[in-house]
Amino acid sequence: MIQLRYATIDDAEALAGVESASFPPAEACSLENFKKRLAVFADCFIVLEEDGNICGLIDGMVTDQQTITDDLYEDASLHNPNGAWQSVFGLAVLPQKRHRGYASLLMMEMIEKARNENRRGLILTCKEELIAFYEQFGFMNKGLSASVHGGAAWYDMVLDFEHQPASGF
Repeated sequence: MIQLRYATIDDAEALAGVESASFPPAEACSLENFKKRLAVFADCFIVLEEDGNICGLIDGMVTDQQTITDDLYEDASLHNPNGAWQSVFGLAVLPQKRHRGYASLLMMEMIEKARNENRRGLILTCKEELIAFYEQFGFMNKGLSASVHGGAAWYDMVLDFEHQPASGF
């Protein structure tokens, strides 16, 4: 059985496990940083459980910035609950649970959450090979990001609700 829910601080270790299985060490959020983020913006973490076990997550703080800068990854205090943009720091599914639509479910849930909270839209960075995945949800590629998080090349992606109909995905 599949269940989506908000994360709690008790989920930090499981979330760090999903993250480390999904991203290279330089890019993965540490257990310590997950705990800091969950203490400030746990309501911006959605987890996907299969048969009671966490196997996917989507998370990110709310900000007034229209692009993600590297300082946002490290400083949970930059979260602005009244901000215009819901960021997505990570969308991850355990490798053995991929190709089941779980990442899409998580993304659709985060988009719906942002709409319900009257955000202007969502922002994220992704690697070049994932641009088309995010474009299917209405994200626009804004080009190479200034972010150098983890030493990778990232692309800024923006889903602006003002330019996207409510049934956009």
